[in-house]
Amino acid sequence: MEHRRHRALDRNLATSADRADYLVELSNVVRRTDLGGPAPRSLHRLGLVVDALVRLTGDRDVAVYCVADRSLLGGRREFAEEADARTLARWVAEGLVEEVPDADERVLEIAGMTGIQVVTADHYDDHRIEHQWIQGNTWQFLRPEAAGRGAVRLVPLDMGYRTGAEISKKMELSALKKQGLLTAAAKPLVEVVGRAWRCPEARCTLYSVHRGGRVMLPRMRRGVPTCELHGVPLLDDGARPGAAQVKVVLDGECVARYTLDEGSRTAVGRAPGAARDGIALLGLLAAERAARVSRRHLTVSVRGGSVTVRDTSTYGSRMRVAGRRGHLGPWEPLAPGTDRAFRPGDEVELTPGLVLTRSGRRFPAELAGTWQAEAARTPLPPGAAEPTRHV
Repeated sequence: MEHRRHRALDRNLATSADRADYLVELSNVVRRTDLGGPAPRSLHRLGLVVDALVRLTGDRDVAVYCVADRSLLGGRREFAEEADARTLARWVAEGLVEEVPDADERVLEIAGMTGIQVVTADHYDDHRIEHQWIQGNTWQFLRPEAAGRGAVRLVPLDMGYRTGAEISKKMELSALKKQGLLTAAAKPLVEVVGRAWRCPEARCTLYSVHRGGRVMLPRMRRGVPTCELHGVPLLDDGARPGAAQVKVVLDGECVARYTLDEGSRTAVGRAPGAARDGIALLGLLAAERAARVSRRHLTVSVRGGSVTVRDTSTYGSRMRVAGRRGHLGPWEPLAPGTDRAFRPGDEVELTPGLVLTRSGRRFPAELAGTWQAEAARTPLPPGAAEPTRHV
């Protein structure tokens, strides 16, 4: 049987967003273990949020439109009580909760179109490229917080600003999460990400590093890397080749992107000539500016997933480095003839207004190397779960 409290909530659940006073990301609220007890999932938390909205608005019939990930109902065993799972299933069947594969995207789609306030604790860092209105938003999101004696209060959630590097890293983690490639401690499975894979089906090229599938990551199913198309375990095809992406930025606007392969040594300049791997900038620049760029101004190398840059110019270059939060440091002269680490977010200025920068996008081999290094610097705490192993 369902709790009376669940039935009482029915009157506050809107069947469409245009009939609602507030939008609730239900998956986020239901999983908040800092609210209403330690259970991994509990509908009681939605009741606490509705109570907080009633106090905020003075309206006992305040209407909320709830959106949930499909996975929320799939984890029935994690609910505080079996009645919670039954109630949620009924709400979905009756149209009182919208169930979608990705609640984040649906919530932001509705919020962007309607301007409705959203109850959530998520900052949506990985969605800020397609939803730029999130940046700097201080009024549209309300975060539930524990208020003592089992109650919840709602406070404005300042979304702040995220740099391109911060957004890219969050997008990387989200992509890994969707593929089941994160541990319980939200760390990538480096022993999977750092390997190349191939499907035993001869015509399948989704994962082959030799036939165009370089950035496709496997999906983990029961701890085994699996082909999403054929549903069969993938075969280990050795260490994954590295790659990196660089961007040419002219007067603050990205005018070109280039993907560099493992083992490459790429000359960048006005006209690198007959070099096998070269990035010619002449066609992107006005004659006056092109005259201040050497024919072979820089060399960018990719080795083992690490990227370095070297000044080979007549005129000189300068570089600034992105810190841990993506904030750029001061410009410094780039010592000629010396390899310098070139990480996501770093910038090299060839001439005023012309910058070569590392894209925030990191390919699997570099991801594996970066996370492996971070894991080495930060040992697992006692009792922490070990990474899932592939077979």
